[in-house]
Amino acid sequence: MESILVDNAKVMAKGQITLPKSIRSALGLTTGDRVTLIKQNDRVIMMNSAVYAMKMLQIAMADEAGRAGLRDDNDVTAMIMKMRAEES
Repeated sequence: MESILVDNAKVMAKGQITLPKSIRSALGLTTGDRVTLIKQNDRVIMMNSAVYAMKMLQIAMADEAGRAGLRDDNDVTAMIMKMRAEES
C-alpha cells in the first residue's frame, strides 16, 4: 500500500517555500537537488527531478523495447548474445 505523508509549508513573498524535513527525506532530497512540479487539475505533484527523469526514460525505453519485440529480460539477453555472436 502506498504511504501518504502530509505536511505544510508557508509561501513567502517571492513565492519561495521551505520543504519540511519529512518531505525532503521522503523524496531523498539534499542541498542543491532539484525538484520537478507537475500540475494535474487542482493538485501539484512534487518529485525528485532525477527520479522523474529516470521514470520518463523508462517509459520511453519501454515503448522502444516493445517495438523491438523485447518483452522481458530473456529477450534482452538473447538479443545481446546474438549481437555478440555477430561481432565475432
